[in-house]
Amino acid sequence: MSADIYGLAPGAVDAQNPHDQDEIYYVISGRAHFRVGDEDRSVQPDDTFYVAAQVPHKFHTISEDLTLLVFFAPAEG
Repeated sequence: MSADIYGLAPGAVDAQNPHDQDEIYYVISGRAHFRVGDEDRSVQPDDTFYVAAQVPHKFHTISEDLTLLVFFAPAEG
């Protein structure tokens, strides 16, 4: 397992592509919407969610500086 901090500013474009690892995101701060597969949801501080490996996902409509703690399993890289 590995971990990283991921941040996006309001109005930013999330350019990430699907990963080879499963991921767990924890929202430290900020507000946005998150699309994973065919599901779209709003995210806010203290939200935690899972994304399976190879599933397309993107943050969008970022209204406040978004800071996330993301865990990858197995370790990224």
